[in-house]
Amino acid sequence: MRNLWDDQEAQHYTDELALRVYSSRLLGRDKSLVLHGGGNTSVKIEDTNIVGDQETILYVKGSGWDLETIEAQGYAPVRMDHLLKLAQLPQLTDARMVNELKTHMTNAAAPAPSVETILHALLPYKYVDHTHSDAIVSITNTANGEDRIKAIYGNKVVIIPYVMPGFDLSRLCAELFPQQATDETIGMVLMNHGIFSFGETARESYDRMIELVSMAEDYLARKQALDVSSHYTDTASVSPDMTPLELCRFRQLLSIELQKPLIIHQTRDKQTLGFANHPDSKHISQQGPATPDHVIRTKQLPILLSELSDDFNKDLQQYIKHYKAYFESSARNPHDGQQKTMLDPLPRIALHKQAGMLTIGKTIKEAQIVRDIYQHTMDIILRATQLGGYCALPDQDIFDVEYWELEQAKLKKSGSACGTRFDGEVALVTGAVSGIGKACVDSLLARGACVVALDILPEIKDLYQRPDYLGICCDVTDEQALTSALETTIRQFGGLDMLILNAGIFPGGCRIENLAMAEWRKVMNINLDANLSLMSKAHPFLKLAPNGGRVIVMGSKNVPAPGPGAAAYSAAKAALTQLSRVAALEWGQDNIRINTLHPNAVFDTAIWTDEVLASRAKHYGLTVQEYKTNNLLKTEITSHDVAELAAEMCGPLFAKTTAAQLPIDGGNDRVV
Repeated sequence: MRNLWDDQEAQHYTDELALRVYSSRLLGRDKSLVLHGGGNTSVKIEDTNIVGDQETILYVKGSGWDLETIEAQGYAPVRMDHLLKLAQLPQLTDARMVNELKTHMTNAAAPAPSVETILHALLPYKYVDHTHSDAIVSITNTANGEDRIKAIYGNKVVIIPYVMPGFDLSRLCAELFPQQATDETIGMVLMNHGIFSFGETARESYDRMIELVSMAEDYLARKQALDVSSHYTDTASVSPDMTPLELCRFRQLLSIELQKPLIIHQTRDKQTLGFANHPDSKHISQQGPATPDHVIRTKQLPILLSELSDDFNKDLQQYIKHYKAYFESSARNPHDGQQKTMLDPLPRIALHKQAGMLTIGKTIKEAQIVRDIYQHTMDIILRATQLGGYCALPDQDIFDVEYWELEQAKLKKSGSACGTRFDGEVALVTGAVSGIGKACVDSLLARGACVVALDILPEIKDLYQRPDYLGICCDVTDEQALTSALETTIRQFGGLDMLILNAGIFPGGCRIENLAMAEWRKVMNINLDANLSLMSKAHPFLKLAPNGGRVIVMGSKNVPAPGPGAAAYSAAKAALTQLSRVAALEWGQDNIRINTLHPNAVFDTAIWTDEVLASRAKHYGLTVQEYKTNNLLKTEITSHDVAELAAEMCGPLFAKTTAAQLPIDGGNDRVV
């Protein structure tokens, strides 16, 4: 394992807490050590309180912070003397422990201290690092894992048998660590959980973590169990992928069970295909997570999908039945003795021999976190298998963490339990790089949707850098490009719920007698034909939308009230409006609603260049400013105004409305 410590970089961190931040970030950079909020670090610092008394404060990573990006304010300062007294108690409930930690912080605004705070306090070292190293877990999750750890480390580490994190683990460590520690001890291995290192400086503790993990990696290498890529499968050797429609149908099945839409993200590569096609996949994939804390993200087990999509529902019902049995059995004797209410029984990971891995979440963030975790888990399982067999913890231990109130609190704190209107839903917007299209992207993202944005301009790809946005450079008149864009949408997010047909062009004013047929056909091709093509191709996916498909068509004031010099544009928009009315008639039975907006005088869009704006204003004998507010309300209409209405029409307020045509124009006397 590479040591990332850089003396030149470290010199910018001038105090003990700053160095704690620096070395923690180094740990966080290596995904084989920690993932998505995992791991923990602390430092003990002497401080003088407000009344002048000297006291030792434990700065421990706060709940909700990620080691890779942690700041000084991400550490919770807790009084050491009280923590050491707590460590001597015979028992302490989770609720009491959390209260004691919070009420003995020196900064009320700090994040909640880690559930492992007491454990960090009782280790007699200034700096303490804790990770869930892939290499360590690969070794501990075997039938004779403890013997292997002893053989690797000798007296360098204290070995603690698995106990559920929290106060019980702290008490066990308080008992066993002093008994086993020697002058050679530089770390502690928690079986089926992870590894600790410690030292008197941030550098020493970090170096020891790298040393200990490197020893585990060297051991795996000697056993030909470090590099497991020989188990991977070339994608070209696997039969055709699951179709986008099959993926959408699986999403629909899951969403029906949950009674709300879900996101599915596909990862199809050599690793996932190799694992899904492993000759013993039915056994090795059904043992449990690499560490118990993963269960709140991944559930205990993935679902193994049949190759035929017709069997997906049978697979899902069998999975749910198994989960309910797991719950009923484990809930009889929970660790905390409290009555439990079953969480949703749906899988978060699906393995399929042709599709590789599908990860499932209420948001794309959740689905991608699950993906990241299981990408590491697959290699851990393969390494342990190479050592003789992967052994996860028993059901009861996994259950106790899955239903542990402190772990569920972590999930809620991360935002996973806080929904917005379009969480779990997917929207596609055309002509999205600027103007009304970009505003629609913004309005839909703000409501929680995953958004796929199409535009002919390449800037669309980098419009936003966030997991719920996907920009695709696409000519909407290219049918193959549209098919490809829809497939990419489905494989990225699992389905399509909303379609915003916005792409269009508005040529300069031209009387009919001067209108060239090439110009007419160009406008018709982009403003009408391309929309028909996309609607046709999107229909099978919209039909499977859990909350019903929704289509918003951007029409124009020129439909009810055309203007001279805009024959091609007006005719195309009128035809598109008529097309949407027919679609409403045909698609209502598929629970797809389609509505049309007729904006007018929206001047912050790409089609309204200064030249076009000046030309139209001159045509009506108005100044540009008069032309912008030439409506009954004397107000200017913006792209944001149109986008907000479009987004609302996709929401529950318009759930019983289809085939509607709504003007958004400030009131136009020619339309009224």
